[in-house]
Amino acid sequence: MPSNSASTSSTPPTPTARNVSEELIREALHPYTDVVIATKAGLLRTGPDVWPVLGYPAYLRQECEMSLRRLGVERIDLFQLHRIDDKFPAEDQIGELVALQQEGKIRHIGLSEVSVEQLAVAQKTATIVSVQNMYNLTVRTSEALLDKVTEEGIAFIPWFPLAGGPLSASDGPLQRIAADHHSSPSQLALAWLLKRSPVMLPIPGTSKVAHLEENVAAAGIELSDAEFDTLSSAGSAS
Repeated sequence: MPSNSASTSSTPPTPTARNVSEELIREALHPYTDVVIATKAGLLRTGPDVWPVLGYPAYLRQECEMSLRRLGVERIDLFQLHRIDDKFPAEDQIGELVALQQEGKIRHIGLSEVSVEQLAVAQKTATIVSVQNMYNLTVRTSEALLDKVTEEGIAFIPWFPLAGGPLSASDGPLQRIAADHHSSPSQLALAWLLKRSPVMLPIPGTSKVAHLEENVAAAGIELSDAEFDTLSSAGSAS
């Protein structure tokens, strides 16, 4: 996402912990001058690496209200549904977000880990401004969705954008092309994403200022069509 944005989630890091990520964002950035705040709801945390989906409309409303309180805002810029829960009608889940939007508590609605078909269903109820799916050089299962949102001008937020797998080998194309651009393989992976679609908004995680600066600098790398094709082919084959 843009460097003036903060993306988080209402789901706590452990089953017994409170949500500290939103509290940390408030502590570090509040008041949010020229900062876009995005958060998500729709998951539970019941154990280590156990994340049940819960799209019960009343729960989504509760998550929104709690996020507003933790973040210290009256309206969340981008509120995203973690997953569409097949235990409840999709229109009820999206409809609850629309109700929150009409109440002024949400500015924009986004989705996460959806298919083209699920996006179409959601669009019957709400204006969707973003989708967040796992996507990178080697994980490309969302190609059809990416093409669809590119066509419609909907932001695509790839999570886990830096995976390189075998491409990161010292003799691989990612390392070679990165060296040609005097850049790191991570920067090349981001540059490839940005060239893939004009609606691409990567969210690489970082805990160090130096890494943040490196990620931002990736926007200045211009891959040639041949370089892009080489990386695309290598990623598909890995």
